[in-house]
Amino acid sequence: MSTEPRAGRPKASSRETIAEAACELFLEQGYEQTSIADITSRAGVSRSSFFNYFSSKSDVLWAGLDERLAAFERHLSSDGETAAVADVRAATLAVAEGFAPDSLALGIVNAKAMGLEAEYERDAALRRARVARAVSTRFVRAGSDRVHAEVGGAAWGGAVLAAVEAWAHDGAGRTSLERFLARAADAAEAVGPARAGEVRQLRVVVEAPDFEGALRFYRDVVGMPQVKAYEAEGGARVAILDAGRATLELSNPAQVAFIDRVETDGDAPSDRIRLALEVDDSAAAAERLAHRGAEVQASARVTPWRSRNARLRGPAGLQLTLFQELGPES
Repeated sequence: MSTEPRAGRPKASSRETIAEAACELFLEQGYEQTSIADITSRAGVSRSSFFNYFSSKSDVLWAGLDERLAAFERHLSSDGETAAVADVRAATLAVAEGFAPDSLALGIVNAKAMGLEAEYERDAALRRARVARAVSTRFVRAGSDRVHAEVGGAAWGGAVLAAVEAWAHDGAGRTSLERFLARAADAAEAVGPARAGEVRQLRVVVEAPDFEGALRFYRDVVGMPQVKAYEAEGGARVAILDAGRATLELSNPAQVAFIDRVETDGDAPSDRIRLALEVDDSAAAAERLAHRGAEVQASARVTPWRSRNARLRGPAGLQLTLFQELGPES
């Protein structure tokens, strides 16, 4: 008889075995009705083995995230050269590193079946507060006043837990936690504080000779809601449209030339200032805008950096890039 081990699924660690046994029991008989003795008996380990990995029954669900939150706190405990908000964002995205679907994701999705809805809410609130405390302390050290720092911290605490929950419900094994954390970070950044003198909003100011036509196109077709409008003497008019999150991309001439080779067929070079708008479906958006008066300069195509980009010329002479983030290849 051969003594070679059979190929197949690697043997689970004691930690994984205990977590799997605990989740099975939570589903079978409920969280409150399951004791640590039940878990160790099902897993076939001793009580001391359980406490080698977990400090309590609830720790079975939260241990993986808690390890990453400890790293999050360490990251924010010292001031580097990065601005505070960028520092918090980097620490937040790092939570996703190596975070495979675990018992927490299973518990979130099956909280009702496991009978741990109340327990989960209490434990989640503690983690929100933990993130909020680390972030607000970092903001205060960066010069923010206490009120703005606390509000910003609360926003980031909510963002991290909201991202984890959305990731779990979306199918933690099929989707990227980093994608959800990035979206949540965008929302939290809109609330986070800025030091005196820091930019709070990027606004692009455009002269539009055909004001009504441009307004209809960018407000009604592109989908930028009007947030303010003013009129003054002599027929002066202005409308301010919401374009979501704003960033400023600075590129040297070599990068611009590279983008033009990737994004176009070489016959639609970049203007010195070009607007890039993130959309859910760049090909469909380009077709919709073309039907409503935009000129397509380059059809949607996939770039080396995993986005699908299309280039158009819109009213008021604005050159537009519509880009759709595709995420990592599966």
